[in-house]
Amino acid sequence: MQRLSLVVAGTFLCLLMLAAIGQAHAKLTIEVTGGAEGAQPIAIVPFGDVDGARPGVDVANVISADLTRSGRFRAMARREMLATPSRQEDVDFREWQLLGMNNLLIGEIRPAEGGGYDLSWRLFDVFSGDQLAARSLRSTERGLRHAAHRIADQVYETLTGERGVFATRLAYVTSRDRSVDSRVILRVSDSDGYNPQTIVDSAEPILSPAWSPDGKRLAYVSFENRQPSIYIQELATGRRQRVASYEGINGSPAFSPDGRRLAMTLSKDGSPDIYLMDLASGNLTQLTDHYAIDTEPAWSPDGRHLVFTSDRGGRPQIYRVAASGGPAERVTYEGEYNAAASYSPDGQYLVMVTRVGGRFRIALTDAQGGSRRLLSNGALDESPSFAPNGSMVIYASENNGRGVLSVTPIAGGAGQRLSQEVGEVREPAWSPFPR
Repeated sequence: MQRLSLVVAGTFLCLLMLAAIGQAHAKLTIEVTGGAEGAQPIAIVPFGDVDGARPGVDVANVISADLTRSGRFRAMARREMLATPSRQEDVDFREWQLLGMNNLLIGEIRPAEGGGYDLSWRLFDVFSGDQLAARSLRSTERGLRHAAHRIADQVYETLTGERGVFATRLAYVTSRDRSVDSRVILRVSDSDGYNPQTIVDSAEPILSPAWSPDGKRLAYVSFENRQPSIYIQELATGRRQRVASYEGINGSPAFSPDGRRLAMTLSKDGSPDIYLMDLASGNLTQLTDHYAIDTEPAWSPDGRHLVFTSDRGGRPQIYRVAASGGPAERVTYEGEYNAAASYSPDGQYLVMVTRVGGRFRIALTDAQGGSRRLLSNGALDESPSFAPNGSMVIYASENNGRGVLSVTPIAGGAGQRLSQEVGEVREPAWSPFPR
């Protein structure tokens, strides 16, 4: 019974939870949840349109929304601004001091030679009047939102010392409802839910999307022809390759940090075990060999170890094994159920699913084991994934009986809830930093 519980609650519980919608309602909407205590006040002034520029995107509004979603900043409402300067010589810092702002961002947009736009911006410390950063960049009309995300990343890093994640992407699985005949869609969107792109549209379940380290490919499990198989798909071309379709379980793909190998769970030789595939040759190496269920592998950032879920001790717990092979060692001891672990980008922590009083929650623990810290308070929270800067975790949750995605900062503060107007969302995976 315990072995069945591991499979259901780990890799395959999401068969009952898959969700989302049709193209008309594809965009994720974001709601900031909780308070933003200690958030820094910042004024992001509407960018000035120069020389007849008529951009189709309000760049300053996108930047404002990005910084607010981080929970680290409180962007000033435009209706409260006494002035909207776009040039440094027009800034009266005393006005912004009286309004209680710490920082001020101004900018301009002008038509670029050959088409598109040139954007320039300046970030100031309101109380000293010092310019903290200034940049220029070029963008097409279609790329204006991405340009705004890049500016938000630069502002965030300047003010926090931590790399921003606004120009990254999310992969997730959606369906109209939870019925077995509902179509399932694997999508990729910007980090704020805009620009959703359909990667796979299927009548069968899709599970476990995993990014390649260069962000150009996704590995995932598809149940086409009622058989679980692992595919790798190029996002730019749509070209895909089936890399594992053995008898039994083919699941939980995870790219190595160098992108050369793919860890996976296979049961082709009996019990589910962890295997490594060399992607150039297709050769398989069996990493674990145990009568228990070994599943959900995840690489350490340096590629030297993997953690995985196993019930070899009687209940699902997290174990670690060297990528070169050898005996596995148990990592987690607190709690009767711990599963689906993955490393933080710096390798210091693990995020995982834990069970507390019959409820599945997201927890954080030291990578070497130790006491856990709960990050969520739902009844069925699963599929945690770190942001590439390690500051936040995204996971699948429920709100009013519907599947949504939730984001929580590791250090505390305002969280986010991502949902769709119709249908449900599951299986999130945060992309690496763009290269």
